[in-house]
Amino acid sequence: MAYQVALNFEDGVTRVIDVDEDEKVTDAAFRNKINLPMDCRDGVCGTCKCKCEEGEYELEFYMDEAMTEEEAEERFVLACQMTVESDCIISVPVSSEICKTGAQTVRGAVQAIDALSDTSYNLTVKLQKAMGFLPGQYVNISVPGTDAHRSYSFSSRPGAEEATFLIRNLKGGVMSSYLEAGSTGDEVELTGPMGAFYLRNLERPQLWLAGGTGLAPFLSMLEALAEQGTEQQITLYYAVTNAADLVELARVQELAEKIGTVRVITILASDDDDHERKGFVTDHVTADELNGGDVDVYLCGPPPMVEAVRQHFKSLGTEPANFYFEKFTPNDAVEAAA
Repeated sequence: MAYQVALNFEDGVTRVIDVDEDEKVTDAAFRNKINLPMDCRDGVCGTCKCKCEEGEYELEFYMDEAMTEEEAEERFVLACQMTVESDCIISVPVSSEICKTGAQTVRGAVQAIDALSDTSYNLTVKLQKAMGFLPGQYVNISVPGTDAHRSYSFSSRPGAEEATFLIRNLKGGVMSSYLEAGSTGDEVELTGPMGAFYLRNLERPQLWLAGGTGLAPFLSMLEALAEQGTEQQITLYYAVTNAADLVELARVQELAEKIGTVRVITILASDDDDHERKGFVTDHVTADELNGGDVDVYLCGPPPMVEAVRQHFKSLGTEPANFYFEKFTPNDAVEAAA
């Protein structure tokens, strides 16, 4: 049996590797040409110390000089002594470059370009090989016919041979101009995955806030949860300007129904359309939904939305247990924080 282990490096690069049952993480990394820091291989020096953010594992041996009991209780691990018993996420406290690796590049071909509305496209890419990533992460996509690339979050499930992306239509933008005239079969390169915005283990109720095409990473998260299931309650706010911008809503609702614990709430900012809820997310998120602070908040949207939500939480007098967010700007750049 093999498990998938995501190695998250401090420079934002993630590499997903297969680790066999009873195989040490360092051995699996070396097999994938990733040189995790290590001196002794015996649990003595502590050079390979990392932190396991998610998943189950065993440590064969370690000396107190290499890692204290307190660190072990906080889920620090020595990769040279670590075997995994489930899929895991491991934070590596050095850059990917130091480990003689980097973001993976996978080639693919454009399979479909669908104009979902005046403001958004769906791009489908057939990959030459499946790409490992954590639901919520993004990649850099080359723009055919140019030297440019743009960063977009996956809206598809991890491991799928077809990758999908929900892309904002920016008039005159490099990618938007391509999508307007692009053809199926065009070759692209995907480099990544990257980003600290990804779905963690669900240990408490969830509050997800999507602004416009910021829905993309949540689609990936919903796809993953539709496969693995969850008993935690999830409230997803999907906020857009106009009714026509509520793209992929049928897909969201289908996945929510399959998961069974997801409540979907849509909001329109424009006064031109009739809708049950108007305004902004901050007009509707209540203190009750923050559950006395026992809630994880995920937010993907433009920078003003992130700051408005931060201030809203302060005004409610409640801070969530965890607040993960990703900002996107008009030039399609991605900034992730947690």
